[in-house]
Amino acid sequence: MTILWHLILLNDVLSISKSTLMQNHTELNAKNVAFNIKKIREHKNYTQIYLAKRLAISQNAYSKIELGYSKITINRLFAIAQI
Repeated sequence: MTILWHLILLNDVLSISKSTLMQNHTELNAKNVAFNIKKIREHKNYTQIYLAKRLAISQNAYSKIELGYSKITINRLFAIAQI
């Protein structure tokens, strides 16, 4: 293989690695937000049921937010912050 071909392959590998890193970084940030939501709730001595009722969602849906299983919208994040 020529040097040019190696550079093209290397560039493809680096591009994949960059996108994977960005995705992992985004997922990590989402997990951090979920973790912080839980810690603040616990600090305020609120139950998941209480917050779920205030947000008009089920306790199961709220639990998924804290576990990072469901994606949280900015509007939902603001609603949680205002409680």
